[in-house]
Parts: sequence; C-alpha cells; structure tokens
Amino acid sequence: MTDANIAKASTSEINVADDVVETGKKHTRMIPVTVKIVISFALFILISNFVTNYINLIFNRTELYNLMNQLLIKDLKSMYTYCNNQFDIFQFDKNFEESISSIEQKGVHEIKNEKAIILGIKPDGEILFQASRITRYKTFNDSATLGKMVVNLKNDKDEGHTHFHYNNEEYFGIYKYNQKWDAFILRAEELNEFYKESRKIFQNISIMIVVITIIMATIGVLLLRFLLRFIRVFTNKIREMIESQELAIMDLSKASNDDITYLGAAFNSLSSMVNNLMYIFRKFTNQDIVAKAYSERIVRLEGTKKELTILFSDIKSFTFITETLGTDIINLLNMYYDTAIREIHKFQGVIGAIIGDAILAVYGVFEDSNLNKSYQAVLSAYRLQEISATLREKMKRIKANIEEESGVLTPQQMKMFKAVLLEIGVGIDGGEVFYGTLGSYERMTNTVIGDNVNASSRLEGLTRIYKVPAICSDFVKDDIQNNVDDHGIHFIEIDTVLVKGKTEGKKIYWPILSSDYDGFTKQNVTSFSAGLELYYKGDWEKAHTHFTKCELQLAEVFKLRTQDQCPNNWNGIWEMKSK
Repeated sequence: MTDANIAKASTSEINVADDVVETGKKHTRMIPVTVKIVISFALFILISNFVTNYINLIFNRTELYNLMNQLLIKDLKSMYTYCNNQFDIFQFDKNFEESISSIEQKGVHEIKNEKAIILGIKPDGEILFQASRITRYKTFNDSATLGKMVVNLKNDKDEGHTHFHYNNEEYFGIYKYNQKWDAFILRAEELNEFYKESRKIFQNISIMIVVITIIMATIGVLLLRFLLRFIRVFTNKIREMIESQELAIMDLSKASNDDITYLGAAFNSLSSMVNNLMYIFRKFTNQDIVAKAYSERIVRLEGTKKELTILFSDIKSFTFITETLGTDIINLLNMYYDTAIREIHKFQGVIGAIIGDAILAVYGVFEDSNLNKSYQAVLSAYRLQEISATLREKMKRIKANIEEESGVLTPQQMKMFKAVLLEIGVGIDGGEVFYGTLGSYERMTNTVIGDNVNASSRLEGLTRIYKVPAICSDFVKDDIQNNVDDHGIHFIEIDTVLVKGKTEGKKIYWPILSSDYDGFTKQNVTSFSAGLELYYKGDWEKAHTHFTKCELQLAEVFKLRTQDQCPNNWNGIWEMKSK
C-alpha cells in the first residue's frame, strides 16, 4: 500500500492534528474575550470602589463619633447643671415628682433622635428618671455596664464613656455621677440610629457605583468589541474550519495594524504550512486513512478483517516498453496514472499500491458509503480501459501528423510508437481480507493482505490468455447480481481454471457492460457458451465446432485446446502452468 511518513508522537499512537476547540463532536460554549475582559475589569472596579467607599465610611463614622462625643458632653453638662438646680428646688419645695418631671421634660427637649436617651441611674440600678421617646423602664438591666460605673466611682472616677444595651438595642454614650441625686446621669445614642444616615449614604453611593460601572462596562464592551473585532472574525473562521475539518486562510485585508492582526498572519502562515503537509500526506496515504487520521487525530498500527473488492490492473508488454523508452517511461506512466487514479477515486476506490506498471485498488473501505464495492470496481475497470484507449488514439493522431509532415516513420520511430500504445488487463476479485496499517511508529504503510489480493493479480494475468479486457470471480458476480438492481452488466462465464499455487479450480467471468453488449457480441457469446458447455463435458470435438463459429478473440484459446483430444482424466478444470 502507499507509504505515509508520519512523525512519532508516542510508543502507542501518533498525533496528526491539534485539538482545537471542539473536534466537531463535542461542543463547548465559547465566551467572547471582550466579555471576559470587561467582566474582569468591572469586578475589579466594583471591588475597589466598594472597598474605597467602605474605608471612607469608616473614617466618616470615626469623625462622626468624635463629633457626637462632643455633643453628648455638651448635653451632659447642660443636664448635669439642670439636675443640680432641680435638686435645690426639690430641697426647697419638697416636691420630688415635679423635679423629676421637669428634668425629664428638659431632657426630651435636648435630644433629637427617636431612640436617644438621658437616664438617671441609681447605683443599685433603679432608674431615677428617663428622658426619651421610647418605652420607660424602672431598672437598668445592663448590670455589667452598671457594675463598671460603680467600680469606677469607688476608684474616684465619676465620669466616662460607655457602650451598653438598653431596650434591646446597643447604645453608646457618656456619663457623670451626680452626688446630689446619688445617680449616674447618662446621655446616650442608639448605634443603628446614629449610623443610619451613613449607611444610607453608603448604599446610595454603592448603587451609583454599580450603575456607573454597568454603563462604563457597556461602553467598554462596545469599545473593546470594536478594537478586538477581528478576534471574533478569527474565532468564527476557526470554528468553520473545525466543522469542515479543513484549514483555510483568513482574510486580513481589512484588519488593523496591531498584534491581533499579527496573530492572524501567524495563523495563516501555520495554516499554509499544515495544508502543505496535509497535501503531501494525502498524496502518499489512502483517502480513508487521511480522513480517519484527521477525525480521530491519531494513526494506529492496527487492522481489521473486512469484506472488500480488489482490482488489479497491469500494463501489457511492459518489458518491451521499458527497453524502448528508457527513462521516458516515467513520463508515459505518469500521463496514464494521473487520469487513472483520479477515476478510481471517483468510484470510491483507494490506491493500495502502485508497483511500476501495476495498480492495486481496493473498494469498500469507506464505511459511510452505500455504493456496492464490486459494482464500482467493474465500472472502474472499464473506465481504465477507456483511458488507455484514449491514450492510444492520441498517440495514433500524433503518428498520423508526423507521417503527414515527414513521411513514413523510421523503424526506431515505429518501435517507439508501438511502445506508447498502452494496453492493460484488469482482474477483479473480492472477499474477506486484512486491511490496516503495518510497520512501526518509525515507518508504517497501509496495506491489504489476503488470498483474494493475489487472486486478482492472477485474474489479470488471465486476460492475456483469454484476450478480454477484464476478468472477475464468482464473488464479484454474485455481489453485483444479488445487491445491485439494474446493474446493466452481463457476466460471461469464460472457464474454470486452476491457477498456479492453488489446489481448487474456480470459475472466471468476463463482465460486459450493457452498452457494449450489442447484437454481434450477444450472438457470438451464445456460440461460445454452447461450446463451453460441451467443453466442460469433455466433448471437445463438438465444442470445437461451436468455438470455430465464435468470432470473439475469447474463443481463440479454446480453438487451440479443442484441436487435440480431450484428456482421459478431464474434470472440466484447466490447470495453468504459469502465473
């Protein structure tokens, strides 16, 4: 089979294609790079702005806290003085309730927030007065905070800052012990209420940040899509290449002068190089192997048994042609092979080997084909005959032109003319054969092995004896007759032969296309078939009479055979003494 030089990738398999995005079988959703860039930057911007806003909030809260302390101190001083005045009034008129009520009214007038409080707390926890707009309590339940204030008082520290819980809320404030009333005067603000405005500002700014970021991200997407528009062109083109499994050149005529365009140019250069390698690869490797390697991305040393049809074509009198033409034989062969191989490919055949003057073609290797392999092989055989006939006619016209211009050809020129009149024979057989890749990962070849391969070569050799363009086996005849409707091929039984190296005789057939099966041929085939029947039975004398009536070249060999007496041990099988 045709050899293919493939680079070694591992001890078990060879990579022949890169896994690009989706081999075509698996589909992964592609996210545009512009979206990724914008989302990444948007997240960074959001995080940085939120962090900055939060840090600003912390600083603002610290400043607010300091300002609030100053206001609390001012309020506490005012209340402390007022409590002393009310105590003096109480000592004068002995009206306790009125003094406490006056203190509470003064405190309510001083505070602004709904949950702000001014408390008078006895060392035992009893609430002397409560100036607030919230629920009134009789005792101060935060014993831990009260305990610290009492301890500080015993240590001659009668004022300070404190955090405490009251009315199920967290408060902060300042206090000072009033000796006249024997109570801690506490001015405090509820934390959540105090920070409410700053949180609202933080939320509003955060919303603004999100909105501005979205707007800028949208603008960024549009801008980046414009700047990176050729990335989308490249990715779409690459996706098309993956689906078609064909590398192509990208159009960079309208691309901007930047590194993205350089990337596209680099890809085009790589694509051209790979295409060139693939072109060479296809020239030296069968189509089915190339397709499998491209789809599976590996070429393995493996093979399977398949039922295939094998066509073997050989050029007659090749020794004479070679001796006559010398090195010019290469030009003649290439002229013939260029058309012949194209036609074999059209009939879904693959070239198994080109051995000098011989072509080995294999049919049925494409699993997705619904065409009958034997039928395609027979059609190929007659197309090859047409090609050689066309080539002969072309040479005859050239000869006629030379004779018209220069007169009769010289003996050497006539010898050259006869050498270029290519005639071929075709043998077709089929059956179960081994088809696969043999060799090593250093050097491998695609091949077909089996008795039917050799048989096709033997059948081609018989065309020289029986003077017919093509000979096929029972397998080919049965495959076509049983599986192809209206095939238009007449199978003429030629003989039963035992080729050299075999122990069993086989029937051989001449496949004739309906277009060639005219009245003359049909009449002569009838005479030949009648003679063949007698020939098989051993009545060679009567058989000779029928063969004599047949004007086909096919009958010539039988005329010679039946001139003699039928052998005593005749079994209807003619044994070939040579290949």
